[in-house]
Amino acid sequence: MQWSLRLRAAERGIWKSAELRRMLADAGLEISAGKMSSWWAGTPPTMRLEELDVLCAVLECTPNDLMTPEPDKVAARRPRNTDAANGGNGDGDPNGNGGTPPAVTPRLGKLRSTPPL
Repeated sequence: MQWSLRLRAAERGIWKSAELRRMLADAGLEISAGKMSSWWAGTPPTMRLEELDVLCAVLECTPNDLMTPEPDKVAARRPRNTDAANGGNGDGDPNGNGGTPPAVTPRLGKLRSTPPL
């Protein structure tokens, strides 16, 4: 996700994180200076929905205004097709047998005794 907090804040005439932090406190959301710094400086690693709700109310915006999906980054995180390298046939089936599970065969050898009555 691309995080646009500073841009949305600037559109509302808020140029300093301390000013936004005071506005959030006035709206009932007390956050630490460290958390405010992480929100202001870059994409926060986590955010509670209640915090996002108050932030949007203070900035008079929606979550869509603060966050923009980046599908290319998601695609880049997907592992390359490694099934073929791990013994599969490259179609996502690690057994290499076209998606059918291996047949179950009984073990040969000693028969088990029956439990006593």
